[in-house]
Amino acid sequence: MMQKNDIYQEVTDLLVKLFELNPQDIQPQSRLYEDLELDSIDAVDMIVHLQKHTGRKIAPETFKSVRTVQDVVDAVERLIQQG
Repeated sequence: MMQKNDIYQEVTDLLVKLFELNPQDIQPQSRLYEDLELDSIDAVDMIVHLQKHTGRKIAPETFKSVRTVQDVVDAVERLIQQG
């Protein structure tokens, strides 16, 4: 089972790879839209990649309340635990 730190690292790596973000800019409290300048299309791309990585379907409602990097980590952790 992945630990929170592992999930955080995976999410950070994904953000760097997909959106060419600077790893130093990515913090747990970083807001996806305001601080990291992602848009809704970017969010969909991220969800698709997370689904592939976790092997789980991510319901759109799960990500409606996601605002920060930590929110993404928490949502992925919940999905893995539901497994």
